[in-house]
Amino acid sequence: MHKFINEIKKFEGKPFVISNFLNKDEVGSFRKLYDNLPIEINNKRQNIVKKKWSIEFNKELQNIYNAKLKTIIGNFEMDNPDTKEGSKSLGLFQESYKPVNLHVDTGFNFEKKIYKQTLLPLSNEGETVIFKNRFYGCSTTFSIDPKELSAKGYNKRSSEHLMLFGSKDFNEDIYKKYLTHEDINNLKGLEVEFIFKWKIGDLLVFDRSNLHCSSKNINEKKLGFTSSTKKI
Repeated sequence: MHKFINEIKKFEGKPFVISNFLNKDEVGSFRKLYDNLPIEINNKRQNIVKKKWSIEFNKELQNIYNAKLKTIIGNFEMDNPDTKEGSKSLGLFQESYKPVNLHVDTGFNFEKKIYKQTLLPLSNEGETVIFKNRFYGCSTTFSIDPKELSAKGYNKRSSEHLMLFGSKDFNEDIYKKYLTHEDINNLKGLEVEFIFKWKIGDLLVFDRSNLHCSSKNINEKKLGFTSSTKKI
């Protein structure tokens, strides 16, 4: 578990959206950056392509992004995994055709004061479901599927969330509308706080301790960029 949970909680709040965080030209710059970055992960099982924004790429856009983000969430430091070449990164581009399952992005260093996570849609295709439930262990994909639990990946695989949040059945209406790609029994004890409908250039901000996942409503490829931060 994270060492500074009480301090982390002082900076937590409800998810919120900044409309038109990027203007049209900046969106174009992000898409061009994505095209120019090397592929980090091509997960054919999940049909996902991931690219990390190395600090070696597009310094001017880095300055714009960081300055805009600072006006919204205050002082922070980036806290994203390094690229496979060992460079620091500002976050992760993810191109996918399938929904991303229930997980949390709390990192693996329990000495850090994890802070905000951001999601920047670069397509209008997609929805992100944020749950009220929070977790302060390491980055984890939560599942009751034996195949998923035995799969290898960056995140730990676990079903321990089912012991943390009670056994209340998940809301069936929300399940049918957004989450049928998940086993409803994997959602026991969970309660939705916010559902973000993707819009190009908007920015979703939420706490890194929030459990979250994609909705099932994907009809074509979606592309987004996420950053994780910590408090200085």
